[in-house]
Amino acid sequence: MHEMVASPPQLALYGFALGWSVAWPPGPINAEIIRRGLARGLWAACGLGLGAASGDTVWAAAAALGAGALFDFARIRLVLSVVSSALLLLLAALFLRGAARGAAAWRRGVDAQTPRRFEGGAAGYLLGFGLALSSPWNVAFWLAVMGTPDMLQAGFTGASVLAGAVLLGTITWVFLLSGAVAVFGLRFASPLWNLAASGASGFLMLFFAARGIGRLLG
Repeated sequence: MHEMVASPPQLALYGFALGWSVAWPPGPINAEIIRRGLARGLWAACGLGLGAASGDTVWAAAAALGAGALFDFARIRLVLSVVSSALLLLLAALFLRGAARGAAAWRRGVDAQTPRRFEGGAAGYLLGFGLALSSPWNVAFWLAVMGTPDMLQAGFTGASVLAGAVLLGTITWVFLLSGAVAVFGLRFASPLWNLAASGASGFLMLFFAARGIGRLLG
């Protein structure tokens, strides 16, 4: 007896729930969405989140197409771990330096300014894309999702439906998180608040970079 293949609506529902479940846990992308929402508002935060979703799209398409088992996963995971850790360290340095300069200006009684690098909409999109594309977790996630027996039976059409639904779930989370943080930020926005967000984001990026380096060395 042949096993039943999941229908497109079932795959879409499963994919949306899966996208939501992998988007909400704390991580560098969510941390930066929160910082941008507090400092710059809704669209600055959404730009980064949509860039991250685009990076997921690349890995989803590669996994759906096979892509030679993603070019030997062990090797590409090593390269991506190095790139991801370097990017997180760069962001941590930028945020912490900006927070330190702002704190010094605050003590002098001057209006403190948060760092402007990577703050524009296009730059935020590229940053989110780079963070998602360089994440070894994303490669492992899409290989696991697309490599299940059910997905192999569903074929390319089923894989495309699932990938699209996962991305829709992720984008829905991005807009909800960005909107909530932007509204919260508008109520409590101040130079000191922005400095605190930049400093907290810098330390979070250091933490995520250290965790990635630890896994790489381990």
